[in-house]
Amino acid sequence: MNVGIVCYASIGGSGIIATELGKQLASRGHRVHILSSDTPVRLTDYQPGLSFHRVESPSYPLFREPQYLLSLANKIVQVSRTERLDIVHAHYAIPHATAGYLARQILSSAPGGAVPRVITTLHGTDITLLCADRSYTETVAFCIQQSDGVTAVSESLKADTYRELGVQCDIRVIPNFLDCSNYYRREVQGLRARLAPTGQPILIHVSNFRAVKRPTAAIEVFARVRQRVAAKLLMVGDGPELARTATLAHELGVADDVDFLGEQDQVVPLLSVSDIFVLPSSQESFGLAALEAMACEVPVLASRVGGLPEVIEDGVTGFLSPVDDLEAMAGAAVLLLTDEPRRRAMAEAARRVASERFCDARIVPQYEACYEEALARQPRR
Repeated sequence: MNVGIVCYASIGGSGIIATELGKQLASRGHRVHILSSDTPVRLTDYQPGLSFHRVESPSYPLFREPQYLLSLANKIVQVSRTERLDIVHAHYAIPHATAGYLARQILSSAPGGAVPRVITTLHGTDITLLCADRSYTETVAFCIQQSDGVTAVSESLKADTYRELGVQCDIRVIPNFLDCSNYYRREVQGLRARLAPTGQPILIHVSNFRAVKRPTAAIEVFARVRQRVAAKLLMVGDGPELARTATLAHELGVADDVDFLGEQDQVVPLLSVSDIFVLPSSQESFGLAALEAMACEVPVLASRVGGLPEVIEDGVTGFLSPVDDLEAMAGAAVLLLTDEPRRRAMAEAARRVASERFCDARIVPQYEACYEEALARQPRR
């Protein structure tokens, strides 16, 4: 198949999964074309069968902002015509599903022209946050409804989409995945000694430092832990909440034990030296960062929200707490840090669940089946 994948380029779950899917599809013999405003962070070395198409948005004085939606739709049309795309896979509803719908309408207006099927994958905040703004809901709902196939990364997100948008189309749940040949705990010479020079256990938080990820809550949890156990905290990522988070670490007197490491494309080395992953988000439709930690044998302490209970088994691969119960999360951390056999058992269970349920070899064929089913149906016009 010839597949066009439309995604965001920045660090975030939707862009990472879209790029990794493209790489996996190319390795399985498909021709894949990734369309985005910039090179996605996970699109690095050349891979046969995989190409990138940059979407340029010219700025005109008449427009208040660059018209990315129109530029993206136009690029989809161009690539579809030159590469004869079978599938346009839009990751994230806004604006990618809309651009996919518009491109399909343009292509279908040309007599005899090939019309790709449009698959839309919903990732989370495109529904749970953005669609709370009534400025978007009807347009997004229409474009989702008009897709030739719709997937969501969790049952929780599927339910949210039906509730928030009232769409009637079938939504297939295909969870996020990892390349399990890359995500595993490994020896990283000297790294742990540099990060925790006196042998302290290491907690880690990885996110885009947006309010929904609650990085300040990670600091508050750590401050409670530090009152009972000597430990270090790694804060990995960047975003609008970074300054406030760093200030809070100083205010709570734990700044000397917190390392802010900025954005890191490769987190496996850091996860490999960590003992506990902290994810106190107010909303997660899946929790890809939690899955990455689990694959690297790091138990996850997270909020009981959204799709996280579909990834983390409470008491087995981590602990889930009410979103505002930071004391419960801190208590779970202390329990694991003072009971190494239990922490080790939980770490092994986390790796096992990640390997059995969320590896690429299990998930990617589900996308291929979704494509094949869409191609077997008559295209929408």
